[in-house]
Amino acid sequence: MPSPERRLPFSRRGFLTASAALGLASLPTRATARPRPFGRYGSPAARLTPTTLYVDQVGRGDHTTVQAAVTAAGGSGWTLVIAPGTYRETVAVDASRTEMTWLGAGTDAREVVIVYDNAAGTPKPDGSGTYGTTGSATTTVKADGFTARHLTFANDWLRADHPGISGTQAVAIKVQGDRSAFHHCRFLGHQDTLYADSMALTVFARQYFSHCYAEGDVDFVFGRATAVYENCHFRTLTRTDLTSAPYGFVFAPSTAGANPRGYLVTRSRVSSEAPDGHYKLARPWVPSSDTTARPSLVVRDTRLGPGIDAVAPYANMADSFPWQNQRFAEYRNSGPGAVVTVPANRPQLTAEQAASATRAAYLGDWEPWKEPC
Repeated sequence: MPSPERRLPFSRRGFLTASAALGLASLPTRATARPRPFGRYGSPAARLTPTTLYVDQVGRGDHTTVQAAVTAAGGSGWTLVIAPGTYRETVAVDASRTEMTWLGAGTDAREVVIVYDNAAGTPKPDGSGTYGTTGSATTTVKADGFTARHLTFANDWLRADHPGISGTQAVAIKVQGDRSAFHHCRFLGHQDTLYADSMALTVFARQYFSHCYAEGDVDFVFGRATAVYENCHFRTLTRTDLTSAPYGFVFAPSTAGANPRGYLVTRSRVSSEAPDGHYKLARPWVPSSDTTARPSLVVRDTRLGPGIDAVAPYANMADSFPWQNQRFAEYRNSGPGAVVTVPANRPQLTAEQAASATRAAYLGDWEPWKEPC
């Protein structure tokens, strides 16, 4: 998806220590400071279940990297308990590893961070080209039934560090599986932070994000999944490379035309560290691989802060696919970014339509909000 920059020109390593800039609390300097690195989730000597694996970067678990644990967890139904620390690596969960759960063993998602720094334009080490948007992802999940709790997924690639790279998309996580749930997780990056997608155009993957935090600048929540964001916080970043609005876009759904439901944002909030009115709420992504897409986004019962352009909250990604022809709507939003000044620019659901814009309608027989968090 197209381009833009982060608020502070700190280095990628500073990303994980600049808590004020990234919303991260100070992380433990050494995991050894915790006498019980896995908290209430047991240990290799006292496993919760035979299919539980423990990850600890200083060696007190079964594996020192998340990817090593994923590789060892063949088949279905495994649980990974990840000790506090910063895991600088890329991680991929293939489609065969279904019903997998990752648990951050800290008391807060800030304590367990999975981070890397590839961008779409980053050259591959083998010289075979660049990573592309999908290949830039720090974490990729293709399996159905994936659940994550109390984890941070991040991509700390910075444009300022790579002025010669034009492919600035840098994904923190790409999720493609059906029934993928994230509770109390954080997604940090700039452009294309959270890629909520599916495995194929004809697959309507359902995803649920509860009490999560996502930040970025351009299209930082995007993809074609059927995804519900409930009680989430979306934060737009300031930019030093632009002198005028817009700085970016929060949502960029690419919902397949045959899919009746795309993104639902409910009981959430959008805040900003950028000047007032410098962000659009959304724009539709109609990719070249699916020109029949009809992006779908409903934002309801959500507080939109002053960073959102209230007069014109939507924009086109391509003039050949105007946002007015897509499926964008709002309902009972509040805050300065939700004030309706030009009704034609802010399509609203009727009460009858809103009755069908619920998490149950979007997710069907799957009820992840009933799972213990």
